[in-house]
Amino acid sequence: MDNVNQSGNIATIIGIADATHYLVGLTDAGNNFVGLNGAGSGECVNSIVEAKALLKSHDYSVANLEYQTAYDEMCGLDNAGNYQQVINL
Repeated sequence: MDNVNQSGNIATIIGIADATHYLVGLTDAGNNFVGLNGAGSGECVNSIVEAKALLKSHDYSVANLEYQTAYDEMCGLDNAGNYQQVINL
């Protein structure tokens, strides 16, 4: 499987600036972040290596990696400037 499952959800890793963890889950057609089973919330891991391994264990080979910052939100800016990249697992 690439980074899209049968439901059209996209494998996603989210890193938050200054945080020591990553969120791993799926992005659905409505741009909502959901758990790897397509419901609930994503899983929290301590490193990008753990995030990749978790997605590999669910048969994904690539994922969207997104870095977010809380500073833009605190200043009232939208999140359109988040850094995003498709990465190989």
